[in-house]
Amino acid sequence: MRKPVLRKLVLALSLAAPVLTGLPHAALAEKIDLSTTTCGQFLESDKTEIMLTLAWLDAYYKDVDAPPVIDTDKFIENAGKLGEYCAANPTIGLITAADQLFGE
Repeated sequence: MRKPVLRKLVLALSLAAPVLTGLPHAALAEKIDLSTTTCGQFLESDKTEIMLTLAWLDAYYKDVDAPPVIDTDKFIENAGKLGEYCAANPTIGLITAADQLFGE
């Protein structure tokens, strides 16, 4: 029973890391153009950028009428799938990879 709680806490802290660490505003203001990002570039990104991108992708691929719920188990599962796919296909565009994995 403790494992899901710990996983949720780690996920929440990862998403909140920029706020908690006092990351400079300039670093948060950077634009991330996912349409030009390759899988390799995504994997080489820093943890904060990866978490922001994963959160954005999670929301983007949800149904328009989906409730505002983050399924942390599914989030972690999808992050793993994308990581494995991108590691095997570093030159593929990130959105192309996400479309293949999560698009309909």
